[in-house]
Amino acid sequence: MAEPALSSVRLYRMETPEHACPWGRRALALLRAEGIPFEDRPLRSQAEVEAFKHAHGVTTTPQVFAGVERIGGYSELAKRLGVAAETAEVSYAPVIAVFLSAVLINLALGGGIRSFMGLAICLLAMLKLMDIAAFAASFRKYDLLTKRWRVWGKLYPGVELLVGLGMLRHAEAMGLNALVGVTALVLGVMGMVSVGKAVFVDHLALNCACVGGNSRTPLGVVSFAENLIMGLMGLAMLIPSGMAQASGGAL
Repeated sequence: MAEPALSSVRLYRMETPEHACPWGRRALALLRAEGIPFEDRPLRSQAEVEAFKHAHGVTTTPQVFAGVERIGGYSELAKRLGVAAETAEVSYAPVIAVFLSAVLINLALGGGIRSFMGLAICLLAMLKLMDIAAFAASFRKYDLLTKRWRVWGKLYPGVELLVGLGMLRHAEAMGLNALVGVTALVLGVMGMVSVGKAVFVDHLALNCACVGGNSRTPLGVVSFAENLIMGLMGLAMLIPSGMAQASGGAL
């Protein structure tokens, strides 16, 4: 049996100065292409987006309604209309480029695992710093701290760069090894929790901000692994420091 024609259609989508949701625009284009009358109701700020999600008990936008019926997002709308849904453009090229470059530079310099991680973190920070506003907008979609404290999204690339430089520099000679290690550990753990919640709990289909705000790298296992490695590297930096202090106190 054919689905009844849609009426009293309303499209709620994110359209802020910092970010226009591509899936919202796809839903907009699909409704226009199908000649379906609808009301376009863009959400103009992150606060409006969060209020909308809370009011309707949803975790993502866009959302399409037909009268009192909630159809869902772009994919659900396409299915309802019997149209093949477009798929997300995915690219792991930025991640591959960063880590391959870090490996080659590290080999040329004759460095170890710590210098490799330092180089990789610095390169990742550089990509974020190229467009901080775009990074912050993308990061805010899943990072738990940035959702509560928006400034953190703009501070994060600088902090990440300092961590990378601390790994490259002999920070222990300046008494900063523990500080760099703690910061790396905290960033890694926070990142794992945020990515884990977004991907494995909320099942959000988002792009990862780890290689900049305009990337097409999907948020998922790779993003979780990057944060895990950073956290483990920070922990490794703290263990020798703690052992050295303990040995010094015993003398």
